[in-house]
Amino acid sequence: MSYFDAASAAPLHPVARQALQASLDEGWADPARLYREGRRARMLLDAAREAAAEAVGCRPDELVFTASGTRAVHSGMEGVLTGRRRVGRHLIVSAVEHSSVLHTAEVFEADGGTVTQVPVSRAGEVAPEAYEAALRPDTALACLQSANHEVGTVQPVAEVADVCGAAGVPLLVDAAQSLGWGPVEGGWSVLTASAHKWGGPSGVGLLAVRKGVRFAPQGPVDERESGRAAGFENIPAIVAAAASLRAVRATAAEEALRLRELTERIRARVPELVPDVEVVGDPVRRLPGIVTFSCLFVDGETLLHELDRAGFSVSSGSSCTSSTLTPSHVLNAMGVLSEGNVRISLPLGAPAEEVDRFLSVLPGAVAAVREKLGAPSPRTAGREDTLVVDAIGKRCPIPVIELAKVFGDVPVGGTVRVLSDDAAARLDIPAWCEMRGQEYIGEEPAERGSGYVVRRLS
Repeated sequence: MSYFDAASAAPLHPVARQALQASLDEGWADPARLYREGRRARMLLDAAREAAAEAVGCRPDELVFTASGTRAVHSGMEGVLTGRRRVGRHLIVSAVEHSSVLHTAEVFEADGGTVTQVPVSRAGEVAPEAYEAALRPDTALACLQSANHEVGTVQPVAEVADVCGAAGVPLLVDAAQSLGWGPVEGGWSVLTASAHKWGGPSGVGLLAVRKGVRFAPQGPVDERESGRAAGFENIPAIVAAAASLRAVRATAAEEALRLRELTERIRARVPELVPDVEVVGDPVRRLPGIVTFSCLFVDGETLLHELDRAGFSVSSGSSCTSSTLTPSHVLNAMGVLSEGNVRISLPLGAPAEEVDRFLSVLPGAVAAVREKLGAPSPRTAGREDTLVVDAIGKRCPIPVIELAKVFGDVPVGGTVRVLSDDAAARLDIPAWCEMRGQEYIGEEPAERGSGYVVRRLS
């Protein structure tokens, strides 16, 4: 079985396993106590903090360990927003942030704050100018991920940090996906990360807050971790997290070159092997191990099951794989195809042979799913000037499949009106038009759902 979902959780690094087992014998006591066992635990905790701070690029007394990366994000955002509440109650986030950031923003907005969401390009990248335009006199905090978790696009953090710094606004950076590859450049103010993204154990997050940033920890006061992370420290897991971070950094440059070559191979070969595919994310400014693509006329969940049966563990941002039946907010913000979405995120040491095997298996898997769903073959002749396709109650990718099936029956200049109540259609039908060189006229109100109108150009 080949595990290609390291962006969700990387396999436990051998160094993390060794450090975890060793520190279980030495780091079980309360590090706040003065007796021998407590002092020993304190030494392990301090050493781990120093190693993590060195990797992050901050002072040890600026960094605390939390119960998860999500908890670090929540604490970091809430602490700065509360600490700077006299400045104002305005928050800036990008449209492609991790859900932990966006959920915190929702709570903040429900509590009376205002939130500006900065859009991204079709490659998933923000423009520093857009952050500059979003800044206001009452802006308390801006947030930007270092790299995207779904498509791998690397964000211009240093440039955005300069813009925010010039306005006196702190920038919180979610570095969960990139910290294992290197420190985050630029003048960030707050940084968060999660150990299980680089091969450390789950349940360990990092929160770094630069000196001088106004920060007010929320919740009951606790004397541990500078009052910023309540509860007894999980020292064995913290030691393993710091040790594995140091270990992956030692080989990061060499492994980045190797994984980038493999993901370049996937990016180039998938469109050649599978028709009607859109590879998404920035082709250059991206993390080494992540490549994402979407397949027309494919149900994401069914495709994942096909690949799982073939021995590949991958993930998807398609709405078909979600209990909410809504497309990925990242793909939605980018305006790219969401149906049949596959994210490949290679772990350290991923064999090139398994990548080649994946490329040999993928075309058959996609073809099998399309056949099950009755995906269309190319059509030519046209008869009616206007057609209406009723796809009410049908979920992705059925509305697009139904559109493609009848599109050849419409003459050049004719239109098809697709009726759908699936949120994914709002994204996938325009994406289909762009991929096929047809005109998307727009969305119209309908008795149920919406009508999506497409004009045939060729």
